[in-house]
Amino acid sequence: MKKKINEIIDRLELYPICLPINKKELEHVIKVLFSRMFPVCDRKNRHKIAQELKTVYKILLDNISIIMNSIAAESIVNNFFNKIPLIQEKLYKDAQAFYENDPAADSLEEVVLAYPGFFALAAYRIAHEFHRLEVPIIPRIFSEYAHAKVGIDIHPGAQIGESFFLDHGTGTVIGETTIIGNHVKIYQGVTLGALYVTKNLSKVKRHPTVENNVVIYAGATILGGDTVIGHDSIIGGNVWLTKSILPYTLVYYSSDMKIKTVKNFKEPINYVI
Repeated sequence: MKKKINEIIDRLELYPICLPINKKELEHVIKVLFSRMFPVCDRKNRHKIAQELKTVYKILLDNISIIMNSIAAESIVNNFFNKIPLIQEKLYKDAQAFYENDPAADSLEEVVLAYPGFFALAAYRIAHEFHRLEVPIIPRIFSEYAHAKVGIDIHPGAQIGESFFLDHGTGTVIGETTIIGNHVKIYQGVTLGALYVTKNLSKVKRHPTVENNVVIYAGATILGGDTVIGHDSIIGGNVWLTKSILPYTLVYYSSDMKIKTVKNFKEPINYVI
């Protein structure tokens, strides 16, 4: 058995990929930061909060130091901690947008605790700050943790404005170079993607721009780096769009739907399983 195990190890080592950072620890960072920015029950327990934030600081410092030098890592972590109040302020505006736009939302607490779109947005806003600070790998770990939990894929490189409402959210994809303005509403299954994907476009804007006050309904697909959705426009459900539209535009998909009565209708084939 020992010989067999050693043979397997030898084969596994043929294709080494170095994974020095601790993914589980970094996922814990998202959990702690989310809970501390929205403390529901123990907001007065300053000692507990302080200990948790110290743990987060150390996790971030240790993991960033592995992929960057320790001096740069300390500067980055300090910079991020200075930005936490600003991230929190943005997320409160987002939560307010969820509450004001969804008739099913009874309170801000419900939005924070129960809405998958809000959790994905919180993870994105944390990840985006590290992306902005040019930290490799870690921002993607943050955003993909949320992606795995709630099925919403927001690349940390995307730029998303204030008071963003992501309703339901399941299946939504927002690409790396997407730019989204303020007071935008997006429903489930929307894709803001690239027209085509090749490696040489990695530094090129290949995802659309969505200006202020735009509504994009479920299942819409908007592609291309040159595609601009003008402010105050409405994109209907299941629309496929690869070109820019002017402000105050309504774009919708029209289908020819057949409606018949089933009364006295004899089934041509009746399958029984």
